[in-house]
Amino acid sequence: MTDPGEIWIARLTPTGGGSVEQLLTVPLGLDVWERRADSLVVAATEAQLGELERRGLADVERWSTRAQYVQDHDA
Repeated sequence: MTDPGEIWIARLTPTGGGSVEQLLTVPLGLDVWERRADSLVVAATEAQLGELERRGLADVERWSTRAQYVQDHDA
């Protein structure tokens, strides 16, 4: 089972006619790393990502855990 507090690097794509702007107003405390015209790249807990999915606000593409990201990009 996934730890609900584990931090993921993920891409969020709005669903159901939503927009990036609407995702930015959701009070989940997302750490936005990059804003694109059609998506956001964020660092967020599994619980935050799950809530976005549960509410049908975004398609979530989990890229890696933050720990793995740091390990892969630490020079």
